[in-house]
Amino acid sequence: MNRYAIIVAGGSGSRMGVNIPKQFLPIADRPILMHTLEAFANHAPEIKIIIALPQIYIQHWMDICEDFTFTIPHSVVAGGSSRAESVKHALDGIIENEALVAIHDGVRPFVSKETIETGFLLAAQYGAAIPVIEINDSVRMLDNGLNRPIERDILRSIQTPQCFLLSLLREAYKRSSFEIFTDDATLVEKLGQSIHLFDGNKENIKITTHFDLLVAEAIISRRKTGYLQ
Repeated sequence: MNRYAIIVAGGSGSRMGVNIPKQFLPIADRPILMHTLEAFANHAPEIKIIIALPQIYIQHWMDICEDFTFTIPHSVVAGGSSRAESVKHALDGIIENEALVAIHDGVRPFVSKETIETGFLLAAQYGAAIPVIEINDSVRMLDNGLNRPIERDILRSIQTPQCFLLSLLREAYKRSSFEIFTDDATLVEKLGQSIHLFDGNKENIKITTHFDLLVAEAIISRRKTGYLQ
């Protein structure tokens, strides 16, 4: 089956207090989004990449690609008012009846080749597969003004790419309420489909704060020295 990567890049940058969407912020002198696309293209050039961007930033992205001579093949669709609607627009652009689809956050530029490949392979086997990592910190749950501890060994932090059979995703996105879901796996699970979990890679962080940018620069610096692959 053909493989697709839908890169959701609809962030506004408001949490960072900047006037540029966070996917365009630079790390190692290039926009975060370019690093993200390279992660997929470097793993397997045949992956068909679709970016979902806010309509008002599509031309800006094209201009950036020209400025950086960025030539990785990809298509761009106008995103919607929510993450789910943006994914739906990208799915509508796939004309095949069946394929494997990875849905990935545009501001997760450090997804590993192993995480990408494992996601696709397990989605082909189980229908739906998502990467997770263990939680190291102790956690407590807030409940009606009180709080109580939760055993962290039974919890996992969810990453992307979340990988699925195209037919499952299409069926899930037929729900009239799909826009309220912020997580594709939860939406697919509503079909009665079980979600297969697998180990992600810890450096696959989502860049949403200034601190995350500092961590991202450190990861790139370490990779240049060969300390991280």
